[in-house]
Amino acid sequence: MSIHPSLTASKGKGHRSVLKRFERVEKLKKAGKWTDDTSSFGLPKVKIIKMKLKKSKAAEAKTAEEGAAATPATKDGAASKAASK
Repeated sequence: MSIHPSLTASKGKGHRSVLKRFERVEKLKKAGKWTDDTSSFGLPKVKIIKMKLKKSKAAEAKTAEEGAAATPATKDGAASKAASK
C-alpha cells in the first residue's frame, strides 16, 4: 500500500489552515498569552495569516512585454479578417 501524496513531507510547505497543538503553543508564547502553568487543553484560537507574495518588478515587466507583443498581432489578424469580408 502506498502513502497518499498529501501526507508526504514535501507537501507540507504550503499554507495550512489548522495548526498542531505545539504550533499553537509557540504562537501563544510569542504573543505573551502563554505561561508554563497554563493547561494545554482548551487553547484559545490563533489567527493564521496567509501571506501572498508580490511579483518582482522584473517579472511584471516581462509579463507586460509579452502582453504588449501579443496585442498588435491579434489586432492585425482581426483587421485582415474584417477587410476580407
